[in-house]
Amino acid sequence: MDWTFIAFSLVKIAVVFAVVMTMVAYAVLAERKVSAFIQDRVGPNRATPFFARYLPGGVGSALVRWGLFQPLADALKAILKEDYTPGHVRKTFFWLAPAIVMVPALLTLAVIPFGSNLGQQSMVIANLDVGILFTFGIVSLSVYGIVLAGYAANSKYPFLGGIRSSAQMISYEISMGMSVVPVFLLVGSLNLGDVIANQTGGWFRWHIFQQPLAFVIFLIAAFAETNRLPFDMPEAETELVGGYHTEYSSMKFALFFLGEYAAMISISAMMVTLFLGGWTLPFFGLDQPATTFAVGVLHILIFLAKLVALLLAIIWVRWMLPRFRYDQLMDLGWRRAIPLALANIVVTAAILALVHG
Repeated sequence: MDWTFIAFSLVKIAVVFAVVMTMVAYAVLAERKVSAFIQDRVGPNRATPFFARYLPGGVGSALVRWGLFQPLADALKAILKEDYTPGHVRKTFFWLAPAIVMVPALLTLAVIPFGSNLGQQSMVIANLDVGILFTFGIVSLSVYGIVLAGYAANSKYPFLGGIRSSAQMISYEISMGMSVVPVFLLVGSLNLGDVIANQTGGWFRWHIFQQPLAFVIFLIAAFAETNRLPFDMPEAETELVGGYHTEYSSMKFALFFLGEYAAMISISAMMVTLFLGGWTLPFFGLDQPATTFAVGVLHILIFLAKLVALLLAIIWVRWMLPRFRYDQLMDLGWRRAIPLALANIVVTAAILALVHG
């Protein structure tokens, strides 16, 4: 048994988990700050330890203004609130659903190459030759958590949210899966490391330029898969009182939101890998695997910078666009996205056949 491989794999899992959970916490803060900016109001700027505001050199006032301790206050609030379970719910499924929402989003990150090399170690937890198939297999599991929450709550609004979620996520999983087929036709491999290697050699090698239609369809499907506006049908507050999580409180309620933000991070990491060159930049040799420790760290920072930019774009869209009606959502998925994705596959395959004989 290769104990060195096991030890480094455990270290990578621990580091990725810590980074992702920190990003989840501060993505919530970023969401509240961005929404406050767009709506011309004051965002969170009170949650600060009593001593922090007296720190000299403007540090104290900056900590207050930026609200950096707000995620800590939110976590304490979620932990300390009463964990109430209504008497009419189906208890086993009711307790199981929040975990099922959270786990798939974290498992998806196992096959994402978030850097090139750091010393002798490649910066991916599991370098699978069928990485994209693993990803889509895991992503498809997340729908069970929401559907189960709607069923277990045993009341009408959560149940309607669960039904909406099942229809929405199954519909857009089809278009999401079909949208990436042209990318893998270009690459000739299902390994996500090979996908990044295929995007080296210049800006226009990035798949967002070679397959712009695939990127747009994938982006739309990503909003639907993460239940973000304008695709928040499962929880639509003004229609369903909160939808599938109406009956939840305390940490179980918080797990649904943590799962949503973890899903945003994993879907953004997939878009960076598939369409935005992964950890590469097309200058100063940054599109080649690292030969030094410093360049290895720089590749990880490049990947994180692209991921954060996509996260901010997803947050921005939530506060700028209205919600689709249910029939409009289904129409967009079945009569627009799927036919366009199918046509893109045919056109790409025809072009590759002509070019390569």
